[in-house]
Amino acid sequence: MSGDDVDTLDIHARTGRNRREIADLLDGLAPDQWEAPTLCEGWTVRHLAAHLLQPMLVGFGRFFLASIRHRGDTAATVDHLARRLAGREPAEIVDLLGEHSGDHVDPPRVGPMGPFAETCIHLRDLARPLALPVDARREDWLVLLDHLCSGEAAPGLVDRRRIEGLSLRATDADWQHGQGPEVVGTLEALTMAVTGRRVVLPELRGPGVEALAS
Repeated sequence: MSGDDVDTLDIHARTGRNRREIADLLDGLAPDQWEAPTLCEGWTVRHLAAHLLQPMLVGFGRFFLASIRHRGDTAATVDHLARRLAGREPAEIVDLLGEHSGDHVDPPRVGPMGPFAETCIHLRDLARPLALPVDARREDWLVLLDHLCSGEAAPGLVDRRRIEGLSLRATDADWQHGQGPEVVGTLEALTMAVTGRRVVLPELRGPGVEALAS
């Protein structure tokens, strides 16, 4: 078995574990929390939870047909599918997320790292507005940040222009990347910022924060 195979299997395992933990978290939410807004504009917790089902329940063919109806607009297609899936009751969404937690999916362009990234980032997208202390594991943030900053991450996961010419340094791990004006923060805050979550900018410090914000 090659190193790439081991890495892929590890990512699938991490993703499955994260899905099960998110399902457990969702199962404990009150009805009003399911309708609360998340950091994903226009999406409630219900929409975001339903979106996490998309890689397992919506095959490439169905996604492609939906994208044609939305003239190739990926964001609009994803939004449409999330809202369709969100028509299910919360209990069914939780059950489906747990049932399909171990599914190995390899979406076009983003690969296995796409679903893995979503289990980390979307966890915080819903937890932050609800003031829930749940967080992804430190080792997951490390794996994800390394990938996002590697230059190999798909554009659908990160806009590399955000971090060009900047140095990123974590305060809760021995991790840093790049050269230039420094941006310092936790692994979670750095990842959220790199992927466009402006809400974390006040939690970062360093001369590079202004450039990252712009």
